[in-house]
Amino acid sequence: MDVRRIALIAGLAIVSYIMILQWSNDYSQTNPVNTADAVIAGDLNSDNAVASEVPTGNPDVANDTQAGQAPATSQVNGDVISVRTDTLDVRISLDGGDVIYTALPEYPYSLETPNIPFRMFENNTTRTYIAQSGLVGEDGIDRQSRARFSAEQSTYELGDADQLEVVLTHEADNGLVVNKVYTFNRGAYVMDVRFDLTNQGSDTLRTNLFGQLRRDRSQDPSAGSGIGMRSYLGATFSTEDSAYEKVKFGELDDGRFNGSKVGGWVAMLQHYFLSAWIPSANDNNAFYGQKGSTGDYYVGFQAPTVVVGPGESVSTGAQLYVGPKDQDQLDELADNLEKTVDYGWLWWIAQPLFWLMQFIHGLIGNWGWSIVLMTLTVKMVLYPLTASSYRSMGKMRKFAPVISELREQYGDDRQKMSQEMMKLYQKEKLNPLGGCLPMLVQMPVFIALYWVLMESVELRQSPFIFWIQDLSLKDPFFVLPLLMGASMFLQMRMQQQPTMDPMQQKIMQFMPVMFTFMFLWFPAGLTLYWFTNNVITIVQQYIVNKNIERDEAKAKAKT
Repeated sequence: MDVRRIALIAGLAIVSYIMILQWSNDYSQTNPVNTADAVIAGDLNSDNAVASEVPTGNPDVANDTQAGQAPATSQVNGDVISVRTDTLDVRISLDGGDVIYTALPEYPYSLETPNIPFRMFENNTTRTYIAQSGLVGEDGIDRQSRARFSAEQSTYELGDADQLEVVLTHEADNGLVVNKVYTFNRGAYVMDVRFDLTNQGSDTLRTNLFGQLRRDRSQDPSAGSGIGMRSYLGATFSTEDSAYEKVKFGELDDGRFNGSKVGGWVAMLQHYFLSAWIPSANDNNAFYGQKGSTGDYYVGFQAPTVVVGPGESVSTGAQLYVGPKDQDQLDELADNLEKTVDYGWLWWIAQPLFWLMQFIHGLIGNWGWSIVLMTLTVKMVLYPLTASSYRSMGKMRKFAPVISELREQYGDDRQKMSQEMMKLYQKEKLNPLGGCLPMLVQMPVFIALYWVLMESVELRQSPFIFWIQDLSLKDPFFVLPLLMGASMFLQMRMQQQPTMDPMQQKIMQFMPVMFTFMFLWFPAGLTLYWFTNNVITIVQQYIVNKNIERDEAKAKAKT
């Protein structure tokens, strides 16, 4: 077995794995939107229509006819109020008090359209993605039909204040007065959704708070990156069974998801952004997810029963997050919510890399140079291993004539030749991996950084220098990939061993071409890392080679 050939092939396989994985995600997660289901006028006074809009009052029992579609046509059947803060542009329907639109002014849709904010929630003929909440159960105002709220004004703005409250009011026939209060804070992407309940009737009333996210399977508008690579698009839950569990749309096609937890949360993830319902951390909440009869997907929670006696007032509520995957903010909101910034199975490498880049960025203010300095730091840490590998390569070159003689002597007997070469390796303490080892060592870092670039919203639309204005997208002029290919070619030439057979030499010659082609469409930040890594490797190898030559010259002088 030729370990060097295996090492080279392994390097190719790892990068090819990334390409195949992303191609699979690209074509398996996105289905055409069903425009017939995107807007459903419906008869909101129909018992059948209402029964399919909200969860059942029993947290343990819900099916397609009980926790299915919530109304998607609040714009048609009712009024909409507008809320503007420094971080959010929100539309709330008075039918149900649902959030049917959100835009993020601080995150432009693209660099070419700086005045068009990125939109999360939408409700139109091509896309359905909304957040719903209400009261169900025995005496809930949404038990028979979505409650109709009123508001004092149609437009609310935060202005110079630090906090803004939007109060929606509903008076039920059973004497229950509900104030649904949305609270917005400056600099925050989370809304506090509070239900203040007052029982003005003579009977004790029981109800359950619910919150759910409804979306179709339309394309993630934030997904594009380079060759159309896509991160995860779907639901996630934090329940008793799993602190962080992904539930794909395909799984909801096959059946309903159920879970429970004291606290917990439910979220819809997409590239760089998410929405999440975060119920009370003190309640044992029931979580669910399923596909509705219209083809839309519903994920949500239902809180324990709230009892309101005659003349009593009670409050219940939850938090709704709609915004970027900002690890610091998410970590403060709920346990394990920061895991929605998913770095994959190499998170233990990716997370420290991000922290290091974040620290460097805090000093210099440029994510591109942060990648360069992070790469330099990692290469310095790994330098002892790299230098040892290069010294081993030098010894391999020294014994190249002996290895060539063995090949000539045992050329027809590959097994015997391998045995004799292994004896030589052991006797002279040679490393047969040679120049392949540095490449294999950097592969996990490469994959981890790939996920950091894919998942970290901080790098979205972040400039580097000159023509590179977005590190999360490909180099528009392919300058970095070509420089990377040239540096890789030089590196391979320096690492090429005289003992390599023709097949190994062909692989070494082909790798720079293959990598250059693939990196043409990779994010510029990833290409910048690989190019920087190659340049530092070339410098390190040059220094080690010069030291080896100097030591050999000294040894010859002594003899």
